[in-house]
Amino acid sequence: MSATSRQDPVFAAVDLGATSGRVITGRVGPDELVLAEAHRFANTPVRLPDGLRWDVLALYQGMLEGLRVASRSGPVTSVGIDTWAVDYGLLDSDGSLLGLPFHYRDERNTTAAAEVLRQIDARELYGIGGLQHLPFNTVFQLAAHRSAAQWQAARTVLLMPDLLVYWLTGSMGAEVTNASTTGLFDARTGGWSDALIGRLGLERSMFPALREPGERVGTLLPHVAGFTGLPADTPVTTVASHDTASAVAAVPAAEPGFAYVSCGTWSLAGLELDAPVLTEESRAANFTNERGVDGTVRFLRNIMGMWLLEECRRTWEHTGTPTGLPALLTAAARARPFAAVIDPDDPVFLAPGDMPSRIDAALTRTGQATPEGPGGYVRCVLESLALAHRRTLREAAGLAGHELTRIHLVGGGSRNELLCQWTADATGLPVTAGPAEATALGNVLLQARSHGLVGGLTDMRRLVARTQELRHYTPRGDLGAWDRAADRLTAHV
Repeated sequence: MSATSRQDPVFAAVDLGATSGRVITGRVGPDELVLAEAHRFANTPVRLPDGLRWDVLALYQGMLEGLRVASRSGPVTSVGIDTWAVDYGLLDSDGSLLGLPFHYRDERNTTAAAEVLRQIDARELYGIGGLQHLPFNTVFQLAAHRSAAQWQAARTVLLMPDLLVYWLTGSMGAEVTNASTTGLFDARTGGWSDALIGRLGLERSMFPALREPGERVGTLLPHVAGFTGLPADTPVTTVASHDTASAVAAVPAAEPGFAYVSCGTWSLAGLELDAPVLTEESRAANFTNERGVDGTVRFLRNIMGMWLLEECRRTWEHTGTPTGLPALLTAAARARPFAAVIDPDDPVFLAPGDMPSRIDAALTRTGQATPEGPGGYVRCVLESLALAHRRTLREAAGLAGHELTRIHLVGGGSRNELLCQWTADATGLPVTAGPAEATALGNVLLQARSHGLVGGLTDMRRLVARTQELRHYTPRGDLGAWDRAADRLTAHV
């Protein structure tokens, strides 16, 4: 990584994840791509009497504080925002937020899907939207929300990044990569599905015009500029506002046939395609077709990711058990291989709470012994995730008619050497790990591209590969042992 150049433009990337938010500055030059964290803040949901909510006001304040810090480091060329998908805020006719947005892990989502599927057959829903069935998809959340009194006052639905962009600029819109995760988006046409929206009795006017990554939304409102110290004419640029779309844009792939795993709270494992796969086989395998940059399709499946490990650590912390990750990974490396495996996508693991006890219950149901000590649980989780990566990527390749040559594992999980090596071992494919900050890099690069500093996806990815630290893992060990573990897991599922 070359030294920073003061002549290189600076872009502010607001990157909000399920547990924390950051404002990161990125300098971009012909052979330079350097990130610096300006400000980090917690993302702590709040449980109210009517359900689990996001404290979006705290997130907004944290974002403003981060932009204020960023402004002190020098001129900021642009601001871009990415967040997780599916969640939204409702606005009234004055543009005021109607209550804190619901959290996708709220219990209300457990029964909403059935209501929607009584109105629209699952095959028809998939044939239009191409979306993986998850109980918290926006379409199901909206169905649950319609029984609330505030629905009567709602006039606009804004997904989380679009809500924050609106608060910065006063301009409403819907960025396309995130809109494609709602279940109300037409995977073929790349626009809102008027047919689905109408069939569900929703008002088309509630869904704002779509925006593509790279569009200039507007400039900062006067009070935002005054608080942050940024000039009032600082542009806000639409990036790939679904964090996974930004992460995939920063995959340092140089060859065709690559697969990716964007690994954080979730593992998003799949392929980048030119067109959606909307077959019945794809629906039955529960794959999603989400919009990527430049009209690409992210053909993937959500896998419960490092959430499993982090929830274990939270439980152990409450009981006084040491939770330092390096020590846990050392213990996991020494634990007995394949002593126990679970299906990470079992719905019992979705909600917050005592994860080790739920792992114990799942293993008991499938006739397996519970792990020995924290290291055994960590090994169980990581081996199970590696098997889930293997299963998902092999299915994706078969459904899309692709041959896999390499896996790019990006995001926070790319720092976990055991997970990276075991993903290579389980799949029999080489794994390139990194960058860990793929989402922020994608956010910055899309802003830089809109200002003419980099070219298309190929150029962006070459710059990532030249400037970021990457690690390479080759398969080793007995592939047959992974085959047997996979067979054992399949027999239990």
